[in-house]
Formats: sequence, structure tokens, C-alpha cells
Amino acid sequence: MAVDLLLGLQWGDEGKGKIVDVLTKDYDIIARFQGGPNAGHTLEFDGIKHVLHTIPSGIFHKNAMNVVGNGVVIDPVIFKKELDALQKFNLDINAILLISRKAHLILPTHRLLDAASEASKGKAKIGSTLKGIGPTYMDKTGRNGMRIGDLELDNWKEKYRALADKHEAMIDYYNVDIQYDLQDLETEFFAAVEELKELTFIDSEEYLFQAQKEGKKILAEGAQGSLLDIDFGTYPYVTSSNTTAAGACTGLGVAPNQIGEVKGIFKAYATRVGSGPFPTELFDEAGETMGRVGNEFGATTGRPRRCGWLDLVALKYAVQVNGVTELNMMKGDVLSGFKKLKVCTAYKYKGETITHLPYNIEQENVTPIYSEMDGWSEDLTKMNSQDQFPAELNAYIDFLEKELEVPIKIVSVGPDRTQTIHR
Repeated sequence: MAVDLLLGLQWGDEGKGKIVDVLTKDYDIIARFQGGPNAGHTLEFDGIKHVLHTIPSGIFHKNAMNVVGNGVVIDPVIFKKELDALQKFNLDINAILLISRKAHLILPTHRLLDAASEASKGKAKIGSTLKGIGPTYMDKTGRNGMRIGDLELDNWKEKYRALADKHEAMIDYYNVDIQYDLQDLETEFFAAVEELKELTFIDSEEYLFQAQKEGKKILAEGAQGSLLDIDFGTYPYVTSSNTTAAGACTGLGVAPNQIGEVKGIFKAYATRVGSGPFPTELFDEAGETMGRVGNEFGATTGRPRRCGWLDLVALKYAVQVNGVTELNMMKGDVLSGFKKLKVCTAYKYKGETITHLPYNIEQENVTPIYSEMDGWSEDLTKMNSQDQFPAELNAYIDFLEKELEVPIKIVSVGPDRTQTIHR
């Protein structure tokens, strides 16, 4: 049985958590394949909002297994807080949550290193979430990292001490004023590790291989967005992992020829948290309205998101890199009330009109070229069928499908799982 993928196609915050929650009923296993607690996947049902950071978004479905794959980095302290928040739902966590032994651990000193590195950059900072993600992936590729499986070894604390001591020396090298009490941080860390060790650790690539042989349906859940990919994103303003489809293969141990449907998620407009280029960013009333109506604040950081018109140049690029087979459009309801909508269909790049994403999309090199169309005034949040969509929304969807050459299968008209319309 092939593994389906669900990916964000912009700079993250597209609504992946909601769609995974909606689709979980069709799958036996939900597997996270990259990123860590820098992700914030928001789910809303029964009038309650839930934010998950590391735990897969299928956790509220008792018939689905949830796997944290080898490509994920795990902070035991944040993981414990997520588990604590789930206690009131009476979920049998040990029965439905599995963790790869090859997933890497975020140590307290990784977070301190992140803060020291960002502080040293001054105005050139990249907008890190300061969760220790980058330093943890650096240790992984530098072959210094600690993994979940190490916690099953008798000498894991010795390995921890050696790595933490190395990190402290590196923090001193940055020569910035970072105040911390490592002993206090370690007390919390070690307590969280003991709770983490109560969960089920697995050799996840073997588990998923056997699940495929048994015909189990698997959905791989991405974190962040394609334009934050370490290779294909707007470098250096990116995350530290591969957020694109290829990352599911390395982040879960799934062979490339076993990938099935690739479901790409995008907002009907565009947002970005933190630093980095954003060609269609708005600084006017339209951008302010998007942010206010869309409640655009980072689920992990709480930082306000920058807002702008939909960028089809960037979206086509993400569709192409990922091999997207179907699309889900989120937050169409936020655009209700705009008399006119704009969509970027090309760039003026160094005096030339182009329709592909160039190497550099900084403001001095790129000017967006827009197509304009009529907006709609109807409240979409009460609609439960595409037959109720205003003609202008259908025209917007038709335009996007024609440009992207991929069908839009789902349109989200609100944050709740019930506000999801299948086309």
C-alpha cells in the first residue's frame, strides 16, 4: 500500500493540522517525518482549539496509530507538556503513539545555542523560533547528536554530559549575553526524559514497511512549508530540514516508489512568520484585514504573521518540486468582503518578466505582476456544500486550478473540522 503525503506549499501555517485531522478517518497510521516543536498544528472541534507541536495530528482518533518518525527532532520538555495537555481526553497514549528510535533529541543547550547564534547575528537574524531545532540538526549532520534509542542505553547520561559541555563552550564562543541556569533546565529535562521513556520506542522504518505489506493506509504529515525547505526554500530564511516530498522518504524510511498521492495545502492568500523575502506582502489596509480576520498569529511563537496576496509563481514552484497530485485551499472565508482580489502570476525580475521562482526573490530583485478579479461578500463559514459558493469564489478556484494544473479537492471555510467542503 502506497504512502500518501500531506504538505504545506507556502511558508508554513497553511492549516495542515486541520486537514490531517479531517483525513485521519481514512488512514490507519499518521506519521510525522521532519521538523520539531517549531511546528504548530492547530485543530479545532467541539468548540475547542488544540495546538500540537511534535505529536502527529491524528492523535484524537482512537483508531489511528501515530508515529513520530526518524526525521523529527524531539524536545522532551515540550513533548511532556503536549502529553499533559492530552490527559483530559482520556486517550490511551501508549497504545496509539509510537516514537522512532532514530529521532534526535533536543537538549536544553541546543535551545541556548539557538538563542546565542540568533543574538550574534543582530539585524541579520533569520527569525528562528529559538526551539533549538537548527543546532540539533547541526549535531545530527555533524554526527554528534543524541537519539531516542540512546535513552535505552546505560550510559546515556554520560553521552548527554559530553555533548552539553561541548555546547557550553560553543555558547561562550558567541560572546553574547545569554542568561541561563543550566542546572535548573536540566532538572526539568531529566524529569521529562523519564516520562518519555514510558512511551513505546520502535524501529520505525521496519514498522512502516510491515504496515505497508499488511495493506495499512499511511499518511505522512509534513511540518512547516515547502518554501522553508533547507534546499528549495528561500535560503537562508528557512528551517533546518527537508519539508518537501523527498523529506518523507528520508524522514520515515519509505522508498520513493512507495509514495502515492501528494496532497498540497495552501491558503487563499499568503502569510509568513519571521524574516525573509515575501514578494506579495501587503503593508496596507488589505494586509491588516487579512491578519485580523484570519487571526494570523504563529501557533508556536505567537508572533503576528505577515500577510499578502496569493503568489502563484511560488505556489507553482512548490507544486512542481513536490509532485502535488491534489490541492486543498484554506481560509477562503477570510477573503470574504474584499471587492477586488489580486493574484501574483509573474515576476518582473531584473527587467525581465518571468513565471518561475528565481534564485533570489529579495525586494530589490523582484516586483510581482498581478491579475485582478472580483471578490465576494458572502459569509462562507455557514456553507456546507460547494453548490452554495458564490460565483466569484468558484471563478477564483477555477482560475487557480487552470494556472496550477492540479485539482482543488478541499476548500476550508472555517477553523472547525466540520467547516470543510469536499469538491
